[in-house]
Amino acid sequence: MIGDIEVSSLKACMDLWLDNQSGMEYTFSSIVARASAAFSGFYNSFLGQTRSQARLNAIASYDQSNELFKAFLSDEMMYSCALWSDAEGGVCGDLEGGHRSGDLEAAQLRKIRHVLTKARVKPGHRILEFGSGWGGLAIEAARTFDCEVDTLTLSIEQKTLAEERIKAAGLEGRVRVHLLDYREIPVEFEKVFDAFVSIEMVEHVGTKYYNTYFKLVDFALKSRDATAVICSTTFPEPRFTGYQSEDFMRRYMWPNACLPSATVLITAAQTGSCNRFTLEGVENHAAHYARTLREWGRRFDQNLNQGTIIKDFPALREHAVYDVFKRKWHYLFTYAGAGFAKGYITCHMLTFIRPNDTPGRCD
Repeated sequence: MIGDIEVSSLKACMDLWLDNQSGMEYTFSSIVARASAAFSGFYNSFLGQTRSQARLNAIASYDQSNELFKAFLSDEMMYSCALWSDAEGGVCGDLEGGHRSGDLEAAQLRKIRHVLTKARVKPGHRILEFGSGWGGLAIEAARTFDCEVDTLTLSIEQKTLAEERIKAAGLEGRVRVHLLDYREIPVEFEKVFDAFVSIEMVEHVGTKYYNTYFKLVDFALKSRDATAVICSTTFPEPRFTGYQSEDFMRRYMWPNACLPSATVLITAAQTGSCNRFTLEGVENHAAHYARTLREWGRRFDQNLNQGTIIKDFPALREHAVYDVFKRKWHYLFTYAGAGFAKGYITCHMLTFIRPNDTPGRCD
């Protein structure tokens, strides 16, 4: 990242490591990683994502610069996996037929609408969202699905821009952005929501608080005819552990993050809700994430402007520092893309309904 090593293909290096990862489990570096994982697991088990720690993590992860994220995200500013269809050439369309302007926007809008459709929202419904992002899903839910949305974030930068976008869309009375930890939702939220959605926020919850997370989802949702949809980057079950070492992601991008597995989340949903949820659907979108990351990387190269970004990062005036900054993001896009493409990490969408509810009318 600081330029000590130059390679002709970072992706090829990542692929080589992942293809041989199982054979390197007992190398010195892996032993060090296991020791680091033990310390990290101890921290998460006994301290976990405290409220103060969660706020600090939000500052490090999302309060960097709205201009930075505008440079590579779609118009909706969704910082999560898109869903690609034949209209964009599928998950390999950018490699086989080239990428076109507007493909990422189409794929991200498809993802938003897919989540809201799975949440079975109808006009007049109230939706609770953990993890506002920059308001992309909340705006679409209010504008197209005619819903009301309460959405939570710990990022001041995200809240500011989300509210600007909500106002520009004329939806100020329909979408409310709360600068609030999910553990602090008010008593007025009890049993008033028809749907709950959360896109790639649960990675910041931590193993200690999974049950609490679902207890609060249960608290907020109506007792009948209510749906919860949770999307998360995940580890495959054989690779999951609550003792996760500090890797590139946890050190430089999302401090103290912890990837769950799909099974861990399903178990926590039952425990936290006292069995008041029924698992209705499981989807794995990992194949769609690799292209999403490639598209972000291209836009990052095309749109990032040093003159604009130094307003938020004065240190980037120095070209050497700016080059390190860019390489960090290039590494992220390639590192994560290889992980999804090789199945090292996955991306699940889980849908829960209330017991005795049905996915749809069938008689």
